[in-house]
Amino acid sequence: MRAVFKADRAETRGGDSISDWWLEPRTKGPNVNAHDEDHVFYVIAGTVSLQVDGEQLDLPQGGYALVPGGAPHTLENRGTVRAGFISFNSPGGCEEKMPDIAAALSAEDLRL
Repeated sequence: MRAVFKADRAETRGGDSISDWWLEPRTKGPNVNAHDEDHVFYVIAGTVSLQVDGEQLDLPQGGYALVPGGAPHTLENRGTVRAGFISFNSPGGCEEKMPDIAAALSAEDLRL
């Protein structure tokens, strides 16, 4: 999984963090997690399988979903092509957690 932050809390006066994320085929994202920020996921390539509060959503290119703050969620790419999405987080600040998230992900087997 790869992420590039396009705008962070400092650049949006605290309002948002905007990033794009890429998952290789047949890989999963972080374990189920929840946090205070709202997320909007907008799929730009492939299909992203998103689980929100126990509900499974398969979002094709152009699809989107809102993950309200506090909702348990996870995601994965079950497909055979790379999948990408843009994540809008409000309020911003999730980028400050990336070192801890990266360390946790590196300890997991992310293959499906």
